[in-house]
Amino acid sequence: MRKAHGGKVRHVALPAKQARMLDILARRAAWVTAAELAHDLGVTTRSIRNYVTELKEAAAPLELVESGPNGYRLDFEAYERFLDDGATAADGAVRSPQERLVFLVRRLLDEPEGIDVYEAAESLFVSDSTLESDLTRMRGVLADTELALARQGGRVQLTGPEIARRKLLSRLFRDEMRQGVVELARIQEAFDSQGLAAFKSDLVEMLDARGYFVNEYGINDVLLHMAVALDRVAKHRALPATADPDVSETIRTLAADLGALVTQHFDVALDRTELHYLAILLRTRVIAPGAGEATVAQYVSEDDLEVVRSIIARASLEYLVDLRDEDFIVRLTLHVQNLVARAHEKSYSRNPLTRSIKSSYPLIYELAVYIASRLQTAEDIVVNDDEIAYIAMHVGAYLEQQSRRSDSVTCAVVCPNYYDMHILLRERLENALGDELDVTSVITSTDVDWDAIEADLVLTTIEPRGHRENAIVVQPFLTEADIEHTRQAIARIRRQRRRARIKNDLLEYFDESLFLRNFYARDAIAMIQALGDRMIGAGAIDQDYVDRSIEREHMSSTAFTDSLAVPHAMAMTAKRTAIAIVVNDNAMDWGDSRVNVIAFIAFDAAGRGGFQTVFDQFVEVFSDREAVLQLIRRSDGFTGFIDELVRIIDS
Repeated sequence: MRKAHGGKVRHVALPAKQARMLDILARRAAWVTAAELAHDLGVTTRSIRNYVTELKEAAAPLELVESGPNGYRLDFEAYERFLDDGATAADGAVRSPQERLVFLVRRLLDEPEGIDVYEAAESLFVSDSTLESDLTRMRGVLADTELALARQGGRVQLTGPEIARRKLLSRLFRDEMRQGVVELARIQEAFDSQGLAAFKSDLVEMLDARGYFVNEYGINDVLLHMAVALDRVAKHRALPATADPDVSETIRTLAADLGALVTQHFDVALDRTELHYLAILLRTRVIAPGAGEATVAQYVSEDDLEVVRSIIARASLEYLVDLRDEDFIVRLTLHVQNLVARAHEKSYSRNPLTRSIKSSYPLIYELAVYIASRLQTAEDIVVNDDEIAYIAMHVGAYLEQQSRRSDSVTCAVVCPNYYDMHILLRERLENALGDELDVTSVITSTDVDWDAIEADLVLTTIEPRGHRENAIVVQPFLTEADIEHTRQAIARIRRQRRRARIKNDLLEYFDESLFLRNFYARDAIAMIQALGDRMIGAGAIDQDYVDRSIEREHMSSTAFTDSLAVPHAMAMTAKRTAIAIVVNDNAMDWGDSRVNVIAFIAFDAAGRGGFQTVFDQFVEVFSDREAVLQLIRRSDGFTGFIDELVRIIDS
């Protein structure tokens, strides 16, 4: 935390609870009540008020947290200053353990002969024992790298190859970024590389001219690696030259283009090894070639295609969705090849949309988890949450294209005939709302049998007889206001459809013997096993299903909202479909979240079609935090839970 000192924000240690509270407020981006924060943090509302008071005092003169009748919210402008200003204290001391770690790593990277630990402790204004603790932490950070600390007396030295040093520097920089986003301005500031913005513009233009699709979420990560490379080369820490690297013609061309741009913008001539390394990063993280037969021949091997085809076929069968489109499979295979390369190097791409994809599109994310799990087995790699989210983006884009009209709302148009105005009205509707609205009939008479109209929505240029909730009066020459009102009605009808489905499906699967109130376990895995034992006793599943659910949990947390976890297995192998529900007053840790409601769901093979509806809609209902809090307060037993759930669905 930073404290006011001479009108500036001064850095001090941030307590864990307060840090998590700030993170919650930053993610919600709206008013959050003290009760909600208390539930998420596992403390009382009084503690929340104390945290806010302490934060306000410590962040002064910044007004970091706003208070009001609706609770608390973050002032994001003040929050940016709070995070960006005063990285060190006014006396020059580095305060937090993380900052000391970064400071020590940079010192060791810049001084190949090592540093004196006692001098380092003095320069950091900490005790010798504190610095020794920092070095112990550093050894943990280096555990999965090719680097190590060599100690001789009071001198410590970093050993290992240059490429590993660069990866460590990039990793530490990324870890400091909020929301997983690597910000170009921060790279320029950290590495004194002010030409990066102009370089990026020219780089994107060059890639576009060569027919590549550019992943904007990944390009700043590559620019970070380039800034590190330029910094290290300037300090005479170049990569060791290779005799004749075995790279493709694509990499050679990209390397030549990169070299020309680097010289133009930074007046530096990087050697072939440096440029090939950056070109490979660009190829595996940022760009994808255009579609077509040439793409398959040039970039995708038949073996890789066959692996992805097999996985997609199994996913389509398991989740009852058809992903077996060759263009989609080719595009996904291109992505998978790059993913496998990143995974083998343990150099994953960050995805700032991971959390929102997981909570907003749970079934698509679940499909991506299934695909990732099969890739892990086939390629002997580990796929993390960010990479799963990238797979979900591929799957979601394809499914969106396939289902644009599958959820369309049927519409009857009532427009008495006058110089073919009904034709013009229909054309205008289809041009504006063609993907969302299916015009099934046009009535051109003034004598309308309103009760006989069976469409979801009626758009009429004359007043309907009696009150009709599904009728909207529009102008013969459709206005923008008419289009907006119609779009809102379409959204309302779709929401009503979804909620009707979940109401019918969910209530069918609940069992009073599988409802638990204020039931706690040590952690997520222990909770899954405890609920699994009860479902085994009810004859719904066997131990193999529980084991598969734990395996799924290890892949990626099943906390899909800030309140709800939905543990389950990836395969529909239950003996019968059932849902075990836990509703707790106090939230428990579940992955990176804290949840009050746990729904352990199990589907048999015959119920696979219902899984898609229940899973998506279950997460949607429980995404309303206020509704969840009311559910917790009013669910004193199974009957109260069902009554409140129906009320939430119908509201």
